[in-house]
Amino acid sequence: MSATILGLKHNWKQFTLLVLVNGLVGAMLGMERSIFPQFASGTFQIDSNFALLSFITAFGFSKAGTNYITGKFANRVGRKKLLVLGWIIALPVPLMLIFAPNWTFIILANILLGISQGLTWGSTVLMKIDLVGEKDGDWPWV
Repeated sequence: MSATILGLKHNWKQFTLLVLVNGLVGAMLGMERSIFPQFASGTFQIDSNFALLSFITAFGFSKAGTNYITGKFANRVGRKKLLVLGWIIALPVPLMLIFAPNWTFIILANILLGISQGLTWGSTVLMKIDLVGEKDGDWPWV
């Protein structure tokens, strides 16, 4: 059994995959931020400023809490399990957004999205640290 070699040079493929996952996770919220003010005003007759503030607040609080939980339990539960759980939690979100009967449903979908992103984003960041090593004197970058 060979020893694990830390460092970006040796793990650049896995690191790149994790960066891609982070990008896709972030793109979901970016897409939502640009679409939902118009959607709120056109579909639910809600002021776009209120809509933006309400769904970003719901997302932000749920993601912040989940970021903390992810960091706290990553070693006990496992990063991959938290990542997969985050993906599973996000599965109903698109359908909830498409078929939302009212704005409360949109807020609930954003709470799920925040939980999902807290798990996926947090676990991939921890995985990247695992690949390159922690800042502990010398960096194992090369």
